[in-house]
Amino acid sequence: MSEVHPRVEREARTVEAMIRLYCRQRHASSWALCADCAELLAYARARLNKCPFQGSKPTCARCPVHCYQPEMRERVRAVMRYAGPRMLVHHPLLALLHLIDGWTIRPPKRR
Repeated sequence: MSEVHPRVEREARTVEAMIRLYCRQRHASSWALCADCAELLAYARARLNKCPFQGSKPTCARCPVHCYQPEMRERVRAVMRYAGPRMLVHHPLLALLHLIDGWTIRPPKRR
């Protein structure tokens, strides 16, 4: 398996922080994730690790390839809708870097 680019690893940390925030506040869990959120995190990490764009990967919202299954995509959207605005308070550096990535990294052209 190919090595994961640091940019993708940072995006994985951002997704994990969002899922943990969502789970803690929506599912009343403490540090451990509930089974549904743990499954979502494992799925998101697997998708990121297999991303063909790696270092040139845009944020998922701007990506030309939608690699999530429809159900999982909706679950991640629900997490992001809830946790996204709260990330500036709870994880300001990850939130800021994610915003910068969204503005600066352009999606690759589709072939």
